[in-house]
Amino acid sequence: MMKRLFDICFSIACLFVLLPIMLIISMWIAMDSRGGVFFRQTRVGRDGVHFGLWKFRTMKPQSESAGQLTVGSNDMRITVAGKILRRYKVDELPQLWNVVCGDMSMVGPRPEVPKYVAMYTLEQSKVLSIRPGITDKASLIYFEENDLLAQSKNPEETYIQSIMPEKLKLNLMYMEEQSFLSDLKIIGNTIKRMFS
Repeated sequence: MMKRLFDICFSIACLFVLLPIMLIISMWIAMDSRGGVFFRQTRVGRDGVHFGLWKFRTMKPQSESAGQLTVGSNDMRITVAGKILRRYKVDELPQLWNVVCGDMSMVGPRPEVPKYVAMYTLEQSKVLSIRPGITDKASLIYFEENDLLAQSKNPEETYIQSIMPEKLKLNLMYMEEQSFLSDLKIIGNTIKRMFS
């Protein structure tokens, strides 16, 4: 209950403070390339329930049909504005609304697309017992995940066999060690990492 109360208060406060910046970002995206300002993708949330995760659009329209993994900062599908938004992870800001709605938490395992959740083992599926988050320890460790995938000859294979299992292992550890103070630390480290 305390975690949910914090999520609501913190996300609403962030939306209020960041609204002017988000409006500027929205205008920039609209001027930079054709297509909507936001991108909504189906993700798997708590108890396996699907929900629409919101992001600022950083790719050209219909890009998802070419694959759901982004491979490096030079992925040809990424727009000019998108490269900068992705670099500082500000494309994730609309997920504050997902937190308000109860789909997500500020801190928790990053929600995955159904395609990859279907590959989870029984043990890995335990991460679905809690709300997914905007950030987590795995997100900090794999902050440059897209560039790691760009170095692979088979990015999807690398993600499925190497990166995804390691992230899930970290998520399961988080579930065992979870506390309000550890969540605050992860939020603080995420903000620091965004601007480093």
